[in-house]
Amino acid sequence: QVQLVESGGGSVQAGGSLRLTCVGSGRTFGTSDLAWYRQAPGKEHELVAAISWSGSSTQYKDSVKGRFTISRDNAKNTMTLQMNSLKPEDTGIYYCNRRPLGLYDYWGQGTQVTVSS
Repeated sequence: QVQLVESGGGSVQAGGSLRLTCVGSGRTFGTSDLAWYRQAPGKEHELVAAISWSGSSTQYKDSVKGRFTISRDNAKNTMTLQMNSLKPEDTGIYYCNRRPLGLYDYWGQGTQVTVSS
């Protein structure tokens, strides 16, 4: 089973950038469709960006299009989310996980992103 660990979050001012990294420990990383999810304060997890197992297809939440870029390197078992022109509304805990979520999937610790105005 793939285990995923997020890192790269931090506190930045609006307009700044962050690069999040998700590292997988399992052998099936390269065969799984993955996504970055965000949990804003007081809200449920929402999809931010998704990427197919091969990296050939990507999808983005409308509000981050043109600002965020999702990518993956299956040889390294990593997935990244490059976030530019950050806005306060981007604040939340970011998680990497499969898409769709599987029956036995669960949320990890995530990485906190805080954007101040």
